[in-house]
Amino acid sequence: MTTPHDVLLPRSVPPNNAAGTPTSYDGPAQETVPVLSHDAAIAVATEIAAELAATSLERDRDRLLPGRELDRLSASGLLAVTVPTEHGGAGLPVETLAEVFRILASGDPSVAQVPNSHFVYVNALRHQGTPEQRWFFFREVLTGKRFGNAQSEVGTKHVRDIRTALTPAGNGRWTLSGTKGYSTGALFADWIPVLARQDTLAAPGTGPLHVAWVERQAPGVSVTDDWNGMGQRTTASGTVQLDQVEVTADRITPYHLTFEGPQTYGAFAQVLHAALDVGIARAALTEAAEFVRTRSRPYPDAGVDRAADDPLVVQALGEMELDVRASEALLREAARAVDAADADLTADSAATASLAVAAVRAHSARVSVEVSSRLFEVSGTRSALDSLNLDRHWRNARTHTLHDPAAWKVQHLGRYVADGTPPPNHGQL
Repeated sequence: MTTPHDVLLPRSVPPNNAAGTPTSYDGPAQETVPVLSHDAAIAVATEIAAELAATSLERDRDRLLPGRELDRLSASGLLAVTVPTEHGGAGLPVETLAEVFRILASGDPSVAQVPNSHFVYVNALRHQGTPEQRWFFFREVLTGKRFGNAQSEVGTKHVRDIRTALTPAGNGRWTLSGTKGYSTGALFADWIPVLARQDTLAAPGTGPLHVAWVERQAPGVSVTDDWNGMGQRTTASGTVQLDQVEVTADRITPYHLTFEGPQTYGAFAQVLHAALDVGIARAALTEAAEFVRTRSRPYPDAGVDRAADDPLVVQALGEMELDVRASEALLREAARAVDAADADLTADSAATASLAVAAVRAHSARVSVEVSSRLFEVSGTRSALDSLNLDRHWRNARTHTLHDPAAWKVQHLGRYVADGTPPPNHGQL
């Protein structure tokens, strides 16, 4: 529960219209979630991670979707920690959010991944939303509402080939049609931000990318739980079908403008993915050490009574700890670099942030897969029993690290070192 921890009192400041006067909204006030300080956010995340860890084996084994767990996250206030202070939120930095994600992922990375897009689109509103849009949607977040995502498409040329279209319908209305895959969070969302091309009737398929905000239960929206991955099994990253969904102009925000100058939008999203990998690695190492202490038998040649005293096991655990600590340190450095760039955004500071995030993404991808595999090396034959489900750590790591290729992160780092080439200015770095 959040009550033992410090919370910040929410403030509510309506946006100004073009004349500079406050804008008001009709409707009754809704109860808001706690607005957490840094220390409270870390403490609440730690509590929830412990709860998640206690039941993660069963959720993965039986593919039990985490509706109740996500409601717990919403009610705790954790999903509102990046709402700006001028809109009544805590406005906590990326460094805090990355640590929250790392902690939650150490409990259950599937549950932790579900709100990834929620925070990405809160961030998108900060960058490109109108004052009225920010006021409305930030208020939604502060009352516990969740954002999903309908971004990637299956069967297109590449991940940035988007064919879902917003077509003009007159009188400030648009219709939205298309099919989205890998829609993590959509099944559990109140609002689904949809990445689409805002076309004209004369030039379909060529319009600039925008985000259309549609309600999860809106006519024409269907979300299918058809995700069947070997890992991250309970993210419900299924399919969103959009069939002539009506969207009004005040529910559309530009996406393409984000990349017309220096930006940390991509680095922000990527550092949260890195935090998930780091959390998986820490969870795998923690469980390996516990298994060695309590359940493993020593190898006879070691001449010891406990597996935990076998020098080869101790060496392997030490190497794994070294790798995980390095990923944790790179994560903190990357998150701080994003915060620094946000405080003074230039082409150089944005590039520095992207490179720092590239470093942790490449490192954490390798470490999470290796540590979750070496878990079995140090734990022995018993650890392979299917009933223990220890392989979920490797399956989660291997699945999540496929999100986008770590090798390209290394390429961008290498090109920068070789001749100072800055990283590309897009949403995946």
